[in-house]
Amino acid sequence: MNPDSLARLTARLRDFAAARDWQPFHSPKNLAMALAGETGELIAEFQWLTEAESHAPDAARRQRIEDEAADVMIYLLRLADGLGIDLIAAANAKMDRNETRYPVERSRGSAKKYDEA
Repeated sequence: MNPDSLARLTARLRDFAAARDWQPFHSPKNLAMALAGETGELIAEFQWLTEAESHAPDAARRQRIEDEAADVMIYLLRLADGLGIDLIAAANAKMDRNETRYPVERSRGSAKKYDEA
């Protein structure tokens, strides 16, 4: 198994939580709420930046963005693990649906949702 794989990271997170007896707190509801909170913290790092600044944050902000993105991933992996969701399979299935919903010839250069004209 690749040492950087999602499966390995998921197992590491599971072991980390188990060693601290956090399973009672890691219900799907609580993990989803924590995920939303961390997503808000990630968004806050971009809130008042210009488009250009958002592409090239300074080193300190970049570190905060990396930390918040990691927190989002950690909570998402814990949630998926708790619910038995294979995130790679789910993402591939979603991309299959997106390829149908957003055909290149209709979607290229457009930000419209698939059900908008």
